[in-house]
Amino acid sequence: MAVLIIGCGYLGFQVAKQLIAQGQEVHAVTRTRGAELAAAGIQPNVGDITGKISLNAYDAVIYAVARDRASGISMRELYYDGLNNVLDQLPPPARFLYVGSTSVYGQTDGSWVNEDSETEPLEENGRLMLECERLLISRLPHANVVRFAGIYGPGRILRRAELLAGHPLVGNADKWLNLIHRDDGAAALLAILQQAPAGRHYLVADNHPVSRRDFYIAAAEVLGAPPAKFEDGPETARHGGHRRISSARLQSETTWVPKFPSFRQGLPDSVSSV
Repeated sequence: MAVLIIGCGYLGFQVAKQLIAQGQEVHAVTRTRGAELAAAGIQPNVGDITGKISLNAYDAVIYAVARDRASGISMRELYYDGLNNVLDQLPPPARFLYVGSTSVYGQTDGSWVNEDSETEPLEENGRLMLECERLLISRLPHANVVRFAGIYGPGRILRRAELLAGHPLVGNADKWLNLIHRDDGAAALLAILQQAPAGRHYLVADNHPVSRRDFYIAAAEVLGAPPAKFEDGPETARHGGHRRISSARLQSETTWVPKFPSFRQGLPDSVSSV
C-alpha cells in the first residue's frame, strides 16, 4: 500500500515510522525536511499545501496538518485553504483519514461526548475545524474524520514551560482534561486505516479524563518542577470547555488498545525528547 502523509510532524512522523515497520510504502509532503524524511525511509514530496504542490495517486492519505506559528500563515490559510488546495490537486484515494480535533464540541457540563454528540464549538478554532470537516465530507464523503483529544508524549507535556517556571495556572483547575499519548494516537490511525470502514467518524482519547488539577500536579512532579499552583481567573476560550471524550466506538470497531491507558503511565515516558 502506498500511503501519503500530509503533515508529517509530531504525530504524522510517528505514523510513518509505524507504517514503515509494517513494510508499507510511505510518502510525505514537506516544505523543508526532505533529507530528514528520506533518512527515515520516507519518500519526500517537497511542496507547500497552501501553494503549488504536485500530488500523485495514492492508496491512502493521512492528513495530520498542524500549525507552525513561526510560518506566519494564518490558521484559516493553513487549515481551510490548505485542505481545499490539496483536494483540488489530489486524485481521490480509496482511503482518506483526516486528523481533526475534539474542539468541535462545546459541552460545558462535564458530560461524556461521543461521535453522535452535538458539535457547537465554543471557540473560533473549533468553529474553523468544523468548517474543515464539512468541506472535506462535501468533497470526499468516504473520508474518515478522526477527532483527537490533546496530544502529549516525548518532548511534549502540556504547559511545560509554565510549570518549570513555577507560574500559577489560571482558570478552573477542576475541569476535565482529555488526553492521548502520541504513540497511541498513531496506532489508532493505523487501526482505523486497516480495520475500520471508510466514511466513519472516530474520537481518539485514552478514555481516562483527568482534572486539570490532578494532571498538572503530576506533571510538575515528573518534570521536577515546583509544585503546581492554580489561580482563579477568567476562562480563556481554549480552556472553557468541560467534557469527557469517549473512544468507545474506536475500541469496539477495531483492535486498538492504548499502550498508555492514562496520563499516569504516559507522563514518565514524556519527559524525554525522542
